[in-house]
Amino acid sequence: MGLDSPDDAGVYKLDSQTALIQTLDFLTPVTDDPYEFGQIAAANSLSDVYAMGGEPITVMNIVCFPSTDLGEDILAETLRGGLDKINESGAILVGGHSVDDKEFKYGLSVTGIVHPDKVLTNTAAQIRDTIILTKPVGTGIMSTAIKAKLASTENIKESVAVMSMLNKGAAKVMSQFDINACTDVTGFGLAGHLLEIAKGSKKCITLHSEKVPMLKNALDFANIGMVPAGAHKNRTFFKEVTHIDMGVDRALVDLMFDPQTSGGLLFSLNKKEGEKCMEKMKSDGLNAWVIGEITRDSDTGFLNII
Repeated sequence: MGLDSPDDAGVYKLDSQTALIQTLDFLTPVTDDPYEFGQIAAANSLSDVYAMGGEPITVMNIVCFPSTDLGEDILAETLRGGLDKINESGAILVGGHSVDDKEFKYGLSVTGIVHPDKVLTNTAAQIRDTIILTKPVGTGIMSTAIKAKLASTENIKESVAVMSMLNKGAAKVMSQFDINACTDVTGFGLAGHLLEIAKGSKKCITLHSEKVPMLKNALDFANIGMVPAGAHKNRTFFKEVTHIDMGVDRALVDLMFDPQTSGGLLFSLNKKEGEKCMEKMKSDGLNAWVIGEITRDSDTGFLNII
C-alpha cells in the first residue's frame, strides 16, 4: 500500500500470509478527566487498524506533556486510561516516547497484522452497495457544547462512552463478510469520509441524513450554533463534490460535516450481505445503522445528501 490513495494506515506485506499495518495518531485533551482522555486517545489510535481489516498487536505511547504546568498524576491517569484500552484491544504496550511541551498531547503508534488478501481499503466500493455506520455522530458539536457549559452530565457521559468505545467488536463482525470499502469517521466528519470512499472508488454516494444516528441533543446544540469551526471548513472543502437537498435542515447538514473524535467504522458491502451483517451486529449486541448506498460511477467521486 502506497501514498497514492487516502487509506487509514500503511500496509507492508511480509509474506503470503502476513502483512503489517502501521498507523500513528495523537490528540489534545477532549475531556477534563485524564483517565477518560487516555481511553479516548487510545481508542482513536487503534481504530485505523480495525478500519484496514486488521488486528492490533503492539503499541507505543506518544506523549507531549507540560511538566511545569500539570502534575504527574494527570499524566499517570492518562497513561492508565490508554493502557486499559490497549489491554482491551488485545495488543501489548512495548514502549514509547515523551517530550516536554507546552501543550498536552497523547496518542499511540500502533502496529497490526492482517492477511494480505483481507486488507480493507476505501477505494473498492461497488454500485448498489449498502453503507453501514457503527457509531452515532455529533462528538464535535457536543465538545463545543461542553466547553460552553451547556451539556448535561448525561450528554457528557454518552459522548465519552462513544468516543472511548473500541471498534473491535464491529471489526470482528465485519471480518465475517465480504466488505468492499471501509474507513473510520474522524476529522473530516461523516460526509467527508464518505467522500473519501466516493473519490477513491470513483462512485457517487447517496446519504440519507434522517437515518444517521446522532448523540442525544446534538441536533439541538447545532440549532443554537454550537458547531465547531472544523464543520464549516469541512463543508467548504468538499463543496464542489457535494449536493445537499434543499429539504435537509441546516443543523442536520452541520452534523454531517461535524469533525469526529474516535468515530465509528463506515463501510460498504453488497445489499444482501449488508442485511446479514446488520442481523449479526444486532445479535452480538452492537450498534449499526444503514445510512446510504452507492448509486453510480463518478470520475471525481460525489456525495448526494438527501
